[in-house]
Amino acid sequence: MKVLLVRPPRIKQAVALGEFMYSEPIGLEMVYAMLEDSHQVEILDLMSEKIAIEDKISDYKPQVVGITTLCIDIPTVKSLAERVKRYDPNIITVIGGTQTFLNSEGFFIDSVDHVMRYTTKKTIKELFGYLEKGENPPVIDGICSRVNNYKTTSKYGINEYVKPNRASTTKYRRNYTYFGYKPCAIMGTAQGCSKVCRFCLRWRIEGPTEEYFPMNFVREEIISIQEENIMIFDNDFLHNADRLEELCDFLERENIHKNFICYASVNSILMNKEIIRRFHSLGLKAVLVGYETFKDEELQKYDKKSSVHDNVKASKFLKEIGLDVWASFMIHPDWSSEDFKSFRRYIKTLNPETSTFSPLTPFPNLPLYQEYRDRLLVAEEDYEKWSFGQVTIMPSSMSLRRYYYEILKTNLYVNLPLKNIKYLTKRFGIFSVFRLLRGSVSLFIKYIKLML
Repeated sequence: MKVLLVRPPRIKQAVALGEFMYSEPIGLEMVYAMLEDSHQVEILDLMSEKIAIEDKISDYKPQVVGITTLCIDIPTVKSLAERVKRYDPNIITVIGGTQTFLNSEGFFIDSVDHVMRYTTKKTIKELFGYLEKGENPPVIDGICSRVNNYKTTSKYGINEYVKPNRASTTKYRRNYTYFGYKPCAIMGTAQGCSKVCRFCLRWRIEGPTEEYFPMNFVREEIISIQEENIMIFDNDFLHNADRLEELCDFLERENIHKNFICYASVNSILMNKEIIRRFHSLGLKAVLVGYETFKDEELQKYDKKSSVHDNVKASKFLKEIGLDVWASFMIHPDWSSEDFKSFRRYIKTLNPETSTFSPLTPFPNLPLYQEYRDRLLVAEEDYEKWSFGQVTIMPSSMSLRRYYYEILKTNLYVNLPLKNIKYLTKRFGIFSVFRLLRGSVSLFIKYIKLML
């Protein structure tokens, strides 16, 4: 069968972040790898290629179109599926990705034939085996098919990580970037996270414990990646000292010179200082750290395993060894104006190279949604408003307009200082700074509109 795998175009709500974080579609690359032995497969990345999907279908003539979905792009994905069916009702449409796990019911429409709650090599090959024979599939684990009234035998499961076929995105790879590192590949070395923070989507999708990939697999991945920049997207890559030691031995032995970026928890940083020093000397350039808040009671409520004091200690250590920190925070809906002032002082104390922050977002179908249900400002079906930039919970200590004003003021406080501009220019060049400023202007305009 001829299969077209599609990443939707970037939506407006993601523009500000997308200017600096536009990663390769590794999920599609893995599906490509699962299917390529038995089918003719091509990836269409509509974030990179400005082409109407009808024109691509006319040229490629696929029998199946698979579309991936992320956090807030449900309307965009549904629209693409509808356009595919209008062009040719005989084309089979398959939807997968983050939102099919969180909200598969959102895709139970006539233009979608199959919804992948989660994807494994076994189930996807089983589905395509039936499709190739022109037969309706039976109920398959994790797959909701229209012919079966979207029933499935297993609603919850974990996506299988297989070696992605990176050659499938060759013509797009020069565009893939991560916080200014460009071109940048992404890879995983484990799935799941035992930190199980209340607000986090990742461990619910991947599991509440770390499932490590064999180190042979990790080494092969690093060797096979052509880009000099690699983002390791494990939820907390620095937590296992033994595996880090093994990785450092490999990099040193093979004389591999790459720039690495990864996620790290405060606890892992404090527990594994010496091996982090070594990894930094062998190519670790930056860590993304979720400091989250300046209040211990909020950290406890989020089920974070660290304190505000721990955050400060971790930030001082990372400054000491010269490792760049990209910090993330969550703005609580109960903050007062004085809280915002304290938060800004706290950011200054931690002094990260860059900071991102977003209002606490209780996504539908997760526990926080029930907790804040009576204060929600956004209907569950208003999918594109469930972005990390929009306030979804009514503030308790000030008006909504004032709350947006405080967010905007904090945004300017964090992003306008000359030291930030100097850092970004030195690290990534003036053109990257222009891209970031363009995204910041878009965010500024968005917040002004929301305030009004």
